[in-house]
Amino acid sequence: MSIAAWTIISILWIVVVGLIFVVVALARQVGIIHERIRPAGALHLAKGLKVGEAAPVIETPDVTGRQLRIGAPNTHGRATLIAFVSPTCPVCKSLLPVLRSMRRSERANLEVILASDGAAAEHLAFIANESLEEFSYVLSEQLGMTYGASRLPYAVLVDASGTVRANGLVNTREHLESLLEAQALGVANIQEFAARKQRDVA
Repeated sequence: MSIAAWTIISILWIVVVGLIFVVVALARQVGIIHERIRPAGALHLAKGLKVGEAAPVIETPDVTGRQLRIGAPNTHGRATLIAFVSPTCPVCKSLLPVLRSMRRSERANLEVILASDGAAAEHLAFIANESLEEFSYVLSEQLGMTYGASRLPYAVLVDASGTVRANGLVNTREHLESLLEAQALGVANIQEFAARKQRDVA
């Protein structure tokens, strides 16, 4: 083998070793960034209900006339997710398939209620257009004000005993799922869990 060939092989090995060091360095940086990024959860509003307290009980009919006691202990042992939505809210509409999926997959443990306010005709058209007949759909300004739904989409998770377990603005699937995760972890929200973890490490 010629000197030129050996030279090329040597250069290639140097390049390969250099690339290995670069990959290792990048992997380390990705790990550091991953540790620093807090998990994305529903944004808890200061004016919202306090987690751990009894949920306000609101008696109201849904759009079909069925009387509901929202916030009361659930006789079937299920938690209740109240999702505040609006026909004119594009983000709310994008979350409907997620809510539908959650309702079906968590049927044994979770009841999902959609809530809003305004003219009934607009909401009945919304229900028909989006095929929301499977949900209990409530129109109650009092419910929104009492539960702190000042911005949409907003959701509140109440456990089977009638205690508020999580709440916040929910703009994505991850935000919605974070409410269930927060309940499972025994925290108000995922940010609180991350803060606790960070304090434990420190």
